Amino acid sequence: MEVAEDIVIVGGGVAGLATSLGLHRLGIRSIVLEASDDLRSAGYALATFTNAWKALDALGIGDLLRQHHKRLHGNVTKSAISGLQTSELPFQAKGKHGDHEVRCLKRKLLLEALAKELPTGTIRYSSKVVNIEESGFFKLLHLADGTILKTKVLVGSDGVNSVVANWLGFKKPAFAGRYAIRGSVDFKRSHGFEPKFMQFFGKGIRSGAIPIDDTTIYWFITWTPSTREEELEQDPAKVKQLLLSKLGKVPDEVRAIIESSELDGFIALPLRYRHPWELLWGNISKGNVCVAGDALHPLTPDIGQGGCSALEDSVVLARCLGEALLKKPTGETKEKGEKEKDEYERIVMGLKKYARERAWRSIELISVSYISGIIQESQGKMMTSLRDNALVGFLAGFLLKMADFDCGKLIIS
Repeated sequence: MEVAEDIVIVGGGVAGLATSLGLHRLGIRSIVLEASDDLRSAGYALATFTNAWKALDALGIGDLLRQHHKRLHGNVTKSAISGLQTSELPFQAKGKHGDHEVRCLKRKLLLEALAKELPTGTIRYSSKVVNIEESGFFKLLHLADGTILKTKVLVGSDGVNSVVANWLGFKKPAFAGRYAIRGSVDFKRSHGFEPKFMQFFGKGIRSGAIPIDDTTIYWFITWTPSTREEELEQDPAKVKQLLLSKLGKVPDEVRAIIESSELDGFIALPLRYRHPWELLWGNISKGNVCVAGDALHPLTPDIGQGGCSALEDSVVLARCLGEALLKKPTGETKEKGEKEKDEYERIVMGLKKYARERAWRSIELISVSYISGIIQESQGKMMTSLRDNALVGFLAGFLLKMADFDCGKLIIS
């Protein structure tokens, strides 16, 4: 059975739902195909910096989410070797695009807020794409259940293992040589932590804790494992024991958060990223197909820009598609074939504009994040000394520098 749709977005994560909402705000219908049976809430939480809040405000859900998430006052970095504070960065600073705003956002609440604003039936669950085929000015998507969707526009926001990115010719994202574990703890009462982003570096490990609200704390650990440690990655009890032994001199209350976390959260996830040069000669868009979010620019979590940049992508993509689809051509009435060709060409130009806007921003974010991670987790004596005494403030400053970006409004010029 073949079903016609104007815009199909593959992947119901942050980028996919936000792109669909951006289009909906412009009066453009789309559908979102999600392979799982419901909203994907894996990931617990994400740091949302100034650029993310610009995007959330453009989508019209910023104020709703602010009500449930505490504003953070700054970043505090300590050495996990000495236990001493090495840097403090206040977030009450003004950037090129206004005052900085940083919060830690529950991923589930973000996805629910995006989904709630979409028309009923927009998200189609249990819809896995198994093949993509060209058909004139359209793309045919073959789903696992036998359904065939015929679409004018195909957007891949289907994560690091993106089917759409693979179709565009991108390689599978590279392993960064590091692993991550994340979790959150709800104290059911006031946790007593100051509203600050806490980070700890030392001996090849980076850990941190961030208040989400008055009762919940999000925590994370990233590390570079030895060959022996890689063998432990799927044994949660051994992973937990290993990481607690490697934490170093972190505050007792932070260690207690990790100790109290359930074992089922201690699954080591490999960190992956796209080589930035792939975006120079690769196809962010090709014809009426493009990618966004992790399908476009998977990056390591060292500057907290994964979810933020996905939201940027979504606003820019919705705006570029809106300009292409809402600006009707002037002139004499055309035959059906000519109309389809004209619309296809406008879509192609819109997606090329999106690709141009996002290419260098994506390259910068991937590169800065990767380099920051290498420095933060270095175990060499010279680099450790340099990091803790000279570079630590510089590294912390990247959190705000990379967030000082405005993706713009959902306005068609």
